[in-house]
Amino acid sequence: MANIKSSIKRIKTTEAKTLRNKMVKSSLKTTIKKFDTAVIEKNVEEATATYKEVVKALDMAVSKGVIHKNMSSRKKSRLASRLNTLSA
Repeated sequence: MANIKSSIKRIKTTEAKTLRNKMVKSSLKTTIKKFDTAVIEKNVEEATATYKEVVKALDMAVSKGVIHKNMSSRKKSRLASRLNTLSA
């Protein structure tokens, strides 16, 4: 256990940030799974709607610093190509 006041504060802030990052990542994974199920069921309308949600969630995760912007771009590209093959 830390004795110094600043290190106690750093532990608290780290725990808070870890919790926030975990929440953002969890919701992001859930949204991506919704998109995957829509693609598997070959439901174009639902897949298109959930793709927009996924893009928004990815952009929010990047803005909060939870994931890297290149990871976000890669995921968006791969999901878009899956959506395009579904609608084609």
